[in-house]
Amino acid sequence: MSIVTELSRRNVIRVAIAYAVGAWVILQIMDVVTPILDLPEWAPRLVLVILAIGLVPALVFSWVYELTPEGIRRESEVDPDRSIRHATGRKLNVVIGVSLAIAIGLLLMGRGDDEATSVAAQSVTASDTTPSIAVLPFVNMSPDPDQEYFSDGITEEILNSLASVKELRVAGRTSSFAFKGQADDLRRIGSSLGVAHILEGSVRKQGDTVRVTAQLIQVNDGFHLWSQNYDRKLDDVFEIQDEIAREILAQLKTQLLPGADVAMEAQRTTPEVYELYLRAKQRIYTRDRANIESAIGELDEAIRLDPAYGPAYAQRGIATIILSEQQYGDMPHDEAQRRGRRFVDQALELDAANAEAWAALGLIHTNTPGEAELAVEPLTRALELNPNLIDASNWLQITLQMLGDFRGSKDILADMIERDPLYSPAFANAIVTFNSFSDHERVDTLLERMEAFDPDNPDLYMARAIDAMYSGKLGEGLRLMEQHRELTAMSGLAQVYLSVGLIQTMQYERAVTEGSLYLRPEALYETGHRDEAFELAYQLARSGYPHNLFRLFVWEGRDRDLADYVEERWPGLSGFAAEVPGDDFGYSVMTDIALAYSRLGNAARSNEAIALVERHNANLESQGIDNVGLAWNHAAQLALQQDVEAALGQLEKAVEYGAVSNGPPARKEPAFAALAAEPRFAELEARLRENLNRNRGVLGLPPVDANYQVVALLAQ
Repeated sequence: MSIVTELSRRNVIRVAIAYAVGAWVILQIMDVVTPILDLPEWAPRLVLVILAIGLVPALVFSWVYELTPEGIRRESEVDPDRSIRHATGRKLNVVIGVSLAIAIGLLLMGRGDDEATSVAAQSVTASDTTPSIAVLPFVNMSPDPDQEYFSDGITEEILNSLASVKELRVAGRTSSFAFKGQADDLRRIGSSLGVAHILEGSVRKQGDTVRVTAQLIQVNDGFHLWSQNYDRKLDDVFEIQDEIAREILAQLKTQLLPGADVAMEAQRTTPEVYELYLRAKQRIYTRDRANIESAIGELDEAIRLDPAYGPAYAQRGIATIILSEQQYGDMPHDEAQRRGRRFVDQALELDAANAEAWAALGLIHTNTPGEAELAVEPLTRALELNPNLIDASNWLQITLQMLGDFRGSKDILADMIERDPLYSPAFANAIVTFNSFSDHERVDTLLERMEAFDPDNPDLYMARAIDAMYSGKLGEGLRLMEQHRELTAMSGLAQVYLSVGLIQTMQYERAVTEGSLYLRPEALYETGHRDEAFELAYQLARSGYPHNLFRLFVWEGRDRDLADYVEERWPGLSGFAAEVPGDDFGYSVMTDIALAYSRLGNAARSNEAIALVERHNANLESQGIDNVGLAWNHAAQLALQQDVEAALGQLEKAVEYGAVSNGPPARKEPAFAALAAEPRFAELEARLRENLNRNRGVLGLPPVDANYQVVALLAQ
C-alpha cells in the first residue's frame, strides 16, 4: 500500500485541507477585528504562528488516532470491520465544503468592499502620484471626557506639521474632524476623502500615565503599514504632545516621504486654555451664528486665563469679523472690522509667525473697500506658514475674484473641495463659482459628493437653490432656499439669494421684512417707501456699497446727483473702479455711471465708464465666465454703445438662460431705452414676462399682465 493511499485512508489529507481552510478563515476574521478591538499589530502574526505550529500535531493525531463510536482510539487498536473512517471522511468533506463556502464569501465581500471603496483612491493615484493622507481625530478612550482636548491637540499638531510638507497632500481639518466619533470603515473614509493613507489613533489615560496608540493604514487594501503604542507620565501634557507627534511624524516620514523635512511648532499654554481654544475653533469652522457666538465666550475666557496665548486672540479676531451683518451675524460691518482688528494686531504682536493671525489680517483687507490688493500678501504668508489653513485659502480666492482673477479663484476652490470637501464656505462658494462658469457638470458632481458625505446638511438646500437660480429655475430655487431657512439660521450669502428670489418674483413686501439688507432698497422702492429706500441706500454707500444708490438715482433721472456723488469722493473713475470693482455678473454699477454721464451730455466721462465696463466684461469672457447675469449686463453695455443688434443678441441669450424682468425691462434696466423701439425687443420682453410667470406659477403665485399687474384668478 502506498503512503498516499494510507494517508487518504486515515483521512490525514482531509484533515490537512480542513485545517488549512479553517486557518485561512480565522486569519481573515483577525484582519477585521484587530483594528476594531485595538489589538497590537503583532496579534495576527501570533495567531498565524500558533496555527502553523498546530498543523503538525493535527496531522500526527489524525495518523495515529481514529474516531470510533466508543470514542478516540489508536488506529492500530481499531477492528477494520468496525471502523467508521469512511463516515468520518464524509463529515470532514462537509467541514471542508462549509469552510470553503465561508472563505469564498469572505473573499467576495473583501473584493466588493475594495471595489466599492477604492474607486476614488484609485482615481486619485492614477491622476496624482503625490502621497496623500487624512489624519482622523484621535479617539479619547479615557473615562475622563476632559482629556479630549489632549487627543484633539495631538491631531491638530500632526495636521499642522504634515501640512508644511509640500510633497504630501493632506486632507483638510474640517473633513477629517467630520468623522470624529464615527465607527466607519476606514477604507470608505479614505475613498470619500480621496486619500491613499489614513492615520488614526487613540488616547487612554490611566492614573498619572497616558497611552497613545497610532497606526498608519493603506486605504486600498486596509493594510496596516505601521502601528505603535506610546506610554508616558502625564506631567507636562504639551511636552508629551509634542514628543509623541514628533515620533509619529518621523514614522510617517519614513513610510511615505523619505528625505522630506517635517516642521513642528506649537505655542504652549495651560491645558484648560488649550481646550477652550480648540473647542472655540471647531465652533467657528461650522459658520453657524450661535456656534460663533459661543466660541467668542470661550475665547474670552481663554484670553482671561492666559493673556499671552496668541492663537486665542487670532481666532477671537476672526470670530468678530465674520459676525458682521455682511456675513454670519448682525454687527455693523465697520464695527466688526474695527473690533476684530484689535485682536488680530495683538495676536501678531505676541507671535509674528501666527498663521491664523495673518489670515485674519488678510480677511480684514478683503472686507475693506479698495484694499483687496493688500490682502494678497498676508493671506499668502498665512498659507506659507500653514498650507492646510483652509480659511486662508477661501479668503484668498474671494480676494482674487475682487481683483478680477476669477479663473485663479476657481482653481483654488477646486483644490479646496478636494482637500477639505466638508468645509462649508468652500462648498457654497464653489457652487456659485462653478455656476458662473456654467460648469453644471461639476456642480452636479459636487452636490452628489456632499450628499454622500452629509445628506442632512442644510447647506445642501442652499446649494441646490443657487444652482437652480443660475439654471433659470428661479421659483424652484426660492422654494429650496425657504426649506434651508426652516432648517438653520441663514448666513449673509443665503439671505442674498433669498432676496434675489423674492425680488425677481415680485414679492417685494416679503423682501423688505425677510431679505438681505443689501438688496432691501429696491424692495422698499417698489413698495412705495421711496424715502426709506434712499436712506438705506445712502447708508450702504457709506459702507462701500453704492450699487443701490446709483440704481435709484438712474431710475429717478437724478443723473446730476449720481455724478456729484462720484466726483466728490473719487478723483477719477479708475479710482472708483479700484475701490468698487465688478463681479462675475458684469459691472452694473459702472454701467449706471456711464448712463448718467451720457444723459448729462458728458460724452468723455460716459465713454470712459463704458470702456471700464467693456474691459471688465471682456476679462470675464476671456476667462470662461458664462452666466445669465453677464449676458444681461453685456446687453446693457452694448445698448449704451448703440450696438443694437449685438445688444439684442445678448439679451436673447439671457432670456434663453431663464432671465426674468420684474417690471418693464426698459424701466428696470434704463440702458435698454436704446432698444425700446425695436420690434425684437418687444418680443424679448414678452418672453421675459413668460419666464417670470412660469416661476411665479411654481410658487403658487398668480401671473402678471403686460403692465406687470397681478392678474386676479377666477374662483374654480
